[in-house]
Amino acid sequence: MTAPSVATVAPTPAPRAPRRAGAARLAVRSAAAAGAGALTTLAFEPVAWAFLAPLGVTAFVLCVRGVGPRLAWIPGLAFGLGYELLLLGWMRAVGPDAWLALAGFEALFFGVLGSVTALLLRRRWWPLWTALAWVAAEVWRGQWPFSGMPWGRLAFAVADTPVADALPWIGANGVSLALALMGTGLAWTLVGGWRRPVVVAAMAAAAVALVAVPGQAAYTLPDDGSATVAAVQGNVPGDGSDILLDHRQVTRNHLDATVALAADVAAGRQPAPDFVVWPENSTAVDPFRDAEINLELDTAAEAIGVPILVGVIADAPRPGDVLNQGIVWDPQSGPGDRYTKKHPVPFGEYIPWRDKVFQSNFGQLALVQRDMLSGTRTEPLTIAGVPVADAICFDIAYDDGLRVQLQNGARMLVVQTSNATFIHTDQIAQQFAITRLRAIETRRSVVVAATNGVTGIIDAQGRVVASADPRTQAVLVESVQLASGVTPGVRLGPWVGRGAVAATVVLLLLGLLRRPRRTDELPPLPQDLTAGETRLTGAGRA
Repeated sequence: MTAPSVATVAPTPAPRAPRRAGAARLAVRSAAAAGAGALTTLAFEPVAWAFLAPLGVTAFVLCVRGVGPRLAWIPGLAFGLGYELLLLGWMRAVGPDAWLALAGFEALFFGVLGSVTALLLRRRWWPLWTALAWVAAEVWRGQWPFSGMPWGRLAFAVADTPVADALPWIGANGVSLALALMGTGLAWTLVGGWRRPVVVAAMAAAAVALVAVPGQAAYTLPDDGSATVAAVQGNVPGDGSDILLDHRQVTRNHLDATVALAADVAAGRQPAPDFVVWPENSTAVDPFRDAEINLELDTAAEAIGVPILVGVIADAPRPGDVLNQGIVWDPQSGPGDRYTKKHPVPFGEYIPWRDKVFQSNFGQLALVQRDMLSGTRTEPLTIAGVPVADAICFDIAYDDGLRVQLQNGARMLVVQTSNATFIHTDQIAQQFAITRLRAIETRRSVVVAATNGVTGIIDAQGRVVASADPRTQAVLVESVQLASGVTPGVRLGPWVGRGAVAATVVLLLLGLLRRPRRTDELPPLPQDLTAGETRLTGAGRA
């Protein structure tokens, strides 16, 4: 029998061990990334270990470093899942399906950020570019889709730290960028930058300056007098988590608390307020169509003798839609000036593309019978002669609504919120921390009225002047300072975000036009530290 020719000999299969090793390393990185994301959530309330915010960025970069862009989305997504599942754990109060859907969707942004970061790590000055990409991702997920979900921005972790003093100078986006730079700078130091002690010392000095300098040069605005304001927390029946369980009793609770305040004022036990603030959902039916509710609001305003900013769910002009409004209810003229919630919650207060894409009879969506429309107001409310910027519930987490009202002359801030659905969760503490940060950023006093928590009054330095215990009926009456002008942070903050987005897009386009060589210019690391680092590329090739 003739021996086979060389041409017919089957090639020897390539060993598969490197592929398996690459997959194993990627799995380890992804598990580490998920754990790092989970630990980063401890930077926020109720734990509030703010130092973990920049360390979370460091861990993210290290988990992505050395993985090719086509696979870097995997550890990025893992980080996002660990981060969002814990941070948004309070969404379980709505339902496990809502929690998993929202957290899973928000985690996708971190997946994209993972691949983007992997590309930017190839460029010179990558600590700067990756920090800008982090902020660009925060801006993106805070605005899109359906107005986005800004919860979990790095800046929202700094309420009780010296870094908070930088907010009026550089805004929330600027603080997020500074924290991200701390994180990426530390990552650079750990992977070899420590061999450049001069650069490391300069970065450390910049971090110390960020912490120390704003506190020594605190930004102040011109005083514009004061106003005495009462915030009413009427409480919610039952276990406090269902605002609609007995919504008429909720309104009566606020009426009773206001009438009791009027009696205290008449007896000299409380100072007379210039106006009163009731929370979101203090009436859950349209007072213009319900005579009983209308009479109760008139009774409350007449009893106290000053305007009440009432939280109202009103019918919209278009049948089938509703408006979430703060309405100034005057004791003489009745309802007047009003603010409409700017950022209703998608799938909670309205269903996008109802009956076309998302069927309104599916699961929790069946509870959303009518769509809430977005408000477009840009002027502050005028209450007892005071220009007031209003924010309803989640509006406080967005930059745009407050900024435009402040630019148009608002002298103080008011937050009307229900939060009853989340009363047994960490959401109320997280939202109150965001509100305190808004006080610092805008250098404005803030009055928060909640149906059953957290109601509070915050001064322009973010200090809590007074607060009511959750799930109680309470009235807070305090004199608050008014201010005029706008801080640099309010003006510059949006431009920091836009600049981060623009820089990231430009760098990605340049990367598509010309694949850059790796230019971090760091001395090579020891072989045992870099083995396999740059081989996790493509489809897992080693």
